[in-house]
Amino acid sequence: MNRSPLIFAATCDPSGQVRGKAFPATERESRMNKGVGWVPTNSLITCFDTIAPSPFGALGDTVIVPDETAEISVNFGTDAPSERLALGDICNLDGTPWALCPRSILQSALDRLDRVAGLQVNAAFEHEFQMPDLDLQPGEAFNYGAFAKNRDFGEALVAAMGDAGITPDTFLKEYGARQFEVTNAPSQGKTAADWAVLLRELTKRLAHMMGHHASFVPIIDPDGVGNGVHIHISFLDQQGAPATYDKAHPFGMSQKTGSFIAGILKYLDSFLALTAPSDISYMRLTPHRWSAAYNNLGYHDREAAVRICPVTATSEKKIAKQYNFEFRAADAAASPYLALAALVHAGAQGIEEKLPIPEVGQEDLSELDAQTLEARGYIRLPQSLSEALDRFEENDTVRSWFDPQFSDVYLAIKRAEIEHVKNMSDVEKCHLYSKVY
Repeated sequence: MNRSPLIFAATCDPSGQVRGKAFPATERESRMNKGVGWVPTNSLITCFDTIAPSPFGALGDTVIVPDETAEISVNFGTDAPSERLALGDICNLDGTPWALCPRSILQSALDRLDRVAGLQVNAAFEHEFQMPDLDLQPGEAFNYGAFAKNRDFGEALVAAMGDAGITPDTFLKEYGARQFEVTNAPSQGKTAADWAVLLRELTKRLAHMMGHHASFVPIIDPDGVGNGVHIHISFLDQQGAPATYDKAHPFGMSQKTGSFIAGILKYLDSFLALTAPSDISYMRLTPHRWSAAYNNLGYHDREAAVRICPVTATSEKKIAKQYNFEFRAADAAASPYLALAALVHAGAQGIEEKLPIPEVGQEDLSELDAQTLEARGYIRLPQSLSEALDRFEENDTVRSWFDPQFSDVYLAIKRAEIEHVKNMSDVEKCHLYSKVY
């Protein structure tokens, strides 16, 4: 069968879906400059393919301009066509960034952090996913036998990551039923979010080719474990040197790192709708699910919203290079661009406000009474998407991080998604979302 290779130019939109248009590979050079036509209302498509109330209606035109630094061509070694995908920016017809483009929103946040603190972000997205059609056997949590049964998939995925220019880190059979985790090395700025999008798509395509369904759904079973996206962050200064660590602090945080984390904790309840943006995300964000339920900073604590991660180095220079913190209140229903943008804006806000380094805890906050939590500045995070959206809408500071129209559009999308599933049981919701993500 003859084929004319196509390249798919894409955005990862506010619903966390990778959408766009394909064009013949022979037009690559011209399309890298002029892009492919796109429509503003396309950004109002929910994860269920309904269209939320749009301020644009049928009017307007934009273009998706592919970025060659976020382009991949991966051949899985079969008779199937290669995966050719190029992530890009949604631009106005004159080539300027469209204000609601998720990738451009992230770049704006990164530019802000550079201006206020002279810091560059190094980040990595750590993904959990499940393949619900696999046979289920007892005793498979972190088990070698379970890994060995799926070695072909894991090795093919790691090879695909390498071909795509994504530096692999680990692949493992996770704790949950039919659950796996895949991680990659950190990368700088927008590339970290690009890699997150590309890795999810490669995982899904490869699973499909091998006769399986890979789902990054936040939770597949209300009584089971969740699938989180843990976002690891560290900083480089303007000379490219590590700038996260300070040996003078008992837990190793530099002043800017501490203020950055303090900003995340202060504004977390109001931007959570951007990092945990599905109706079912909040089944996962409960105590004792190894996720996050409070706005706390923990030391090696996997139930903290932000966790100071362990290092294995012994020299000061290597410790400074390894030192990082992890945000745990995120999942793959989020566009990686919007999730990372929210964190960077919150951190930059914390630095601008000169917030003090927060308390580092090593305790189960669910055991503390409300009065104690309040006295120590801890709050229970929103327990539903509706509540999270309300807090986002009510917080002028958080909404000021984005174009004025963004909050209206985002709220419309997410409230339309809530409406779509409002009459479903939790089991039915999880089943539906597992097909979407």
